[in-house]
Amino acid sequence: MSIKIKPITDHESYKVNNNIVFKDGLGNWNCKNDLSHKERQAFNQYESIVIKNPRFKKHTKATYKG
Repeated sequence: MSIKIKPITDHESYKVNNNIVFKDGLGNWNCKNDLSHKERQAFNQYESIVIKNPRFKKHTKATYKG
């Protein structure tokens, strides 16, 4: 199974497979549906490599093998 992450609005919301992950008012990442363990792992990895990296001017799509 592969996990696809697609930016909707950089630093605010991302599509992880068919789920929307968004930053709430307190700065925490939330999702209306529970992400699977693999989806959460992939998003955490994406966050550390892409979202928190100031060198990325525009966030890219990513696919993680799971």
